[in-house]
Amino acid sequence: MDVRRSGDRYPGGEPEAGIESRHAFSFGPHYDPDNLRFGAILACNEEHLAPGAGFDEHPHSHTEIVTWVVEGELTHRDSTGHETRVRPGDVQRLSSGGGVRHVERNDGTVPLTFVQMWLAPRDPGGAPGYEVVRGIADSTPYDVPAAGAMLHVRRLAAGGRTELPGASHVYVHVVRGAVRLGGTELAAGDAARVTGEAGPQTLAVSDAELLVWEMPE
Repeated sequence: MDVRRSGDRYPGGEPEAGIESRHAFSFGPHYDPDNLRFGAILACNEEHLAPGAGFDEHPHSHTEIVTWVVEGELTHRDSTGHETRVRPGDVQRLSSGGGVRHVERNDGTVPLTFVQMWLAPRDPGGAPGYEVVRGIADSTPYDVPAAGAMLHVRRLAAGGRTELPGASHVYVHVVRGAVRLGGTELAAGDAARVTGEAGPQTLAVSDAELLVWEMPE
């Protein structure tokens, strides 16, 4: 189990424009050849947008982009004609395929926080795709077959326990609260990269929310 702390993330964004980013993997000008990916995951970015701030239209290709809103409301628009408001509890996926352009903004009056995860598809290219699952439940894993990965949302009350899925690669991101993974405590923004078929049991030290990626390869 490889634990990465919130404070070790690479800072990014444009703070003067109301955009603050924290990157868990090598990203943009922050190049780290020893931290390029884990399983299918290429990026796990914590994004903080002030009211009125956002990312202007920009391109993506050959990437599965999954977004989880923590607080606030995300406005998404893309070149395939989708325009959506994404709220806490929703899972958004943009399959960029051979190429797509999109805009991400905070059009609300309160700060927006979201976690965005980029995954490498098994077969690059193809047509772009988009979907939003509203209010996903803990018992409903979200499959991203193009990347051979499955997302599990875990919401735990203090003292609650959950088992990590058994897979060759499991990525755990703590959205809020604190948990104990094996003998290691993780706080909000911390992550663990677990390899091997049997992962440690997770105990909630406080009320907590986790994003857990299961990747069999």
